[in-house]
Amino acid sequence: MISIFSLSFSHPGSIIIQSLLELTTYVFSWNELKVNFLIFISLIKFILYMTHEDIKKEVKKITKSIFEEIVDIRRWIHQHPELSFQEKDTSEYICSILSKYNIPFISNIGGYGVVACIESSTPNDKVIAIRADMDALPIHEKNDVIYKSINDGVMHACGHDVHTAIALGTAIVLNKLKNKLKGTIKFIFQPAEEQLPGGASIMIKEGVLEKPHVDLILALHVYPEFEVGNVGFRSGKYMAACDELSITINGKGGHAALPDKVINPITIASKFILDVKDKAMNLSFGARYVLEFGDFHAYGASNVIPDTASIQGTMRTLDENFRIRLHQLLIDEAELLFKDTGASCDLNIKKGYPTLYNNPELTKRCQNISEYFLDSDSVKELDIRMASEDFSYFSQACPACFFRLGVGNAKKDITNLVHSPYFNIDEKSIEIGVGLMSYITISNLLNLKKF
Repeated sequence: MISIFSLSFSHPGSIIIQSLLELTTYVFSWNELKVNFLIFISLIKFILYMTHEDIKKEVKKITKSIFEEIVDIRRWIHQHPELSFQEKDTSEYICSILSKYNIPFISNIGGYGVVACIESSTPNDKVIAIRADMDALPIHEKNDVIYKSINDGVMHACGHDVHTAIALGTAIVLNKLKNKLKGTIKFIFQPAEEQLPGGASIMIKEGVLEKPHVDLILALHVYPEFEVGNVGFRSGKYMAACDELSITINGKGGHAALPDKVINPITIASKFILDVKDKAMNLSFGARYVLEFGDFHAYGASNVIPDTASIQGTMRTLDENFRIRLHQLLIDEAELLFKDTGASCDLNIKKGYPTLYNNPELTKRCQNISEYFLDSDSVKELDIRMASEDFSYFSQACPACFFRLGVGNAKKDITNLVHSPYFNIDEKSIEIGVGLMSYITISNLLNLKKF
């Protein structure tokens, strides 16, 4: 006969056979076993469902208990912003929190980067990484809040303070549950997301994805376009590759009343902009891209033609082959300037971040997990963004999922976009972010079959 039994939380995600073997009160006689197969399968599904529920409840309970601490962590980081490659105090603060919870770490990776590892008590080769960027922007904060930046002209206007706080919160949650897990979680606190060549590329070169080798990597980013409580996912290509353009036109200055005696770099630069934009459109064949110029300096006067003019712009695309063709177009047009006008052109293409690619299988799984942890109405489909992110380097190196966390609240007038001096978040999003990132990590680490 079969006695009443229960499945312990200490074995979530185990395969059915393994789970049955570990049941301490499972007693039966093979000769007397008369259970209908379909009923048996239904029972197993029920047990596994309850296991998922137990994990979710436990994660939410722990997250709620540390919520105020994580808010304080975020506020400290927000109040002490540091620019790319200057995150010394932020790095030391991260290390102090990790030390408090006895989470082992290594610092000064790729600059001021920090890498922490939580290893479960049960052996498992699977390694999941969680990345959080930690640099700020050269923006003067205009918010009137108690945690306003004390570093004049520097502000966490892109939410990296939130990302770091959530990663630390997730580390605390998973560290409390490590005896119930199987595998390793690696936390990557990354410097210099906002400045080329990007801290991600440097940390990868220094081996952050090895020893132990990372099987998949997760990251989130604040998204004020979504109300708090909502998250967003997109499989495949999500964010654009980005390059910085700097062009100097060297002409021949002189009196504006004598146009035949000068080589006007302003008119040549203007023609260059219009020609490359027109030819890029003809080359694109429907490829999505951006080619825009946002800075133009010549330093002449109403009656003075300057010797030089300089323009700066950005080039973004989701197609690496088209990216190469655009580079060649710019080179060709720069050479034409010298031949046709007598001017010379100094062209500098600073190659930036590649396309951010979300692994479709992993992203779909994380989306399903999120629908279970939150609810299906709270999980949205994201549109492609032509902005760039150096997490793209991680996404090119291993299976990755980069998703968005809603932080807006129209009722509280929290609606400003990132890179605004008024950017802020509804701090309830921190609790949601910690809980969701923790549950996504556990579900992938244990390969929970529900998803």
